[in-house]
Amino acid sequence: MNGAHFHLVVNHLPIIFPIVGIIVMITGLIFKSDAVKRTAFLIFIIGSLTSIAAMTSGEGAEEIVENISGVTENYIERHEESAELFSILAYILGGLSLIGLWASIKQKSFSNFLNIGILIFAFVVIYFGKQTGTTGGEIRHTEIRPDYQVPATSKNNETENDD
Repeated sequence: MNGAHFHLVVNHLPIIFPIVGIIVMITGLIFKSDAVKRTAFLIFIIGSLTSIAAMTSGEGAEEIVENISGVTENYIERHEESAELFSILAYILGGLSLIGLWASIKQKSFSNFLNIGILIFAFVVIYFGKQTGTTGGEIRHTEIRPDYQVPATSKNNETENDD
C-alpha cells in the first residue's frame, strides 16, 4: 500500500465520524441520555484523531499524484489549504468534546449548554469537511470540477439515444 492508497483509506473517516457523532448527540439530547451524549463526545474525539492520520498521509499522496497526467498543482494546493482548516476545526471539536465529556461526568451545571454548543460547532466542522472532500475529489475526478464540460462525443451519443 503506497501513500496515496493509505490516504484514500483514511481520508473519509474525519468526515464520517462527526456525521455519526451529530446523529448520536441529537439522539442523546432527545432522549435525555447522558450515556448517549458521552458516546457522541467519544465519537467526535475519535474523529479528530482520524484527522491526524488523514493529514499525515496527505504528503505521501501528494508526491504520488502530482506526477499523474491531468493533475495540477492548483487542485492539490486548494485541497491542502482546505484540509488544514478542516483539521484545525476537527481538533477543536475533539478538544471541546473532551471538555464536554468531563463536564458530563462531573455533572456540571453548564453541561447542557456545552452539549448544544458542541453540536452546533460539529455542523460547522461538517460543512468544512464537505469542502475538503470536494476539493480532494476534484484532484482526480474531473467530472466534479466546477469548470467541467461534457465532452462533445458524449453530447452526440445522448442526442442519438434520445430519438
